Amino acid sequence: MAHGGTQHDPATLDPTFAGVVADTMQALATPSRVRILGRLHAGACSVNELAEAVAMEPSAVSHQLRLLRYLGLVVGRRDGRRVVYDLHDDHVGELLEQAISHVEHLRAGLARTAHTEQVLEA
Repeated sequence: MAHGGTQHDPATLDPTFAGVVADTMQALATPSRVRILGRLHAGACSVNELAEAVAMEPSAVSHQLRLLRYLGLVVGRRDGRRVVYDLHDDHVGELLEQAISHVEHLRAGLARTAHTEQVLEA
């Protein structure tokens, strides 16, 4: 279900838009970024809090946050002398939840049987 105005049909994405979507999905390509997004899913926090939560050096967390900000997945706001980071919006949390759910289903051996049966019947 799309949030907002325009929804692109996944079956007919143009190459440019597909590239932007691929870039966004690339954010989930490293365990460190997934863990950072997962921690931010629980609530906003600073670089040092993130570093402790994901067992990384603050400089490495900052590097990943720069990429995640560039991709529009996280936002930062100044709070005195520190910057507090959070997920850009609910879509990012939903994307992470869907990726986790997909992996859980794969590991459990579950399949989308209705779709699979339709494909086999065709």
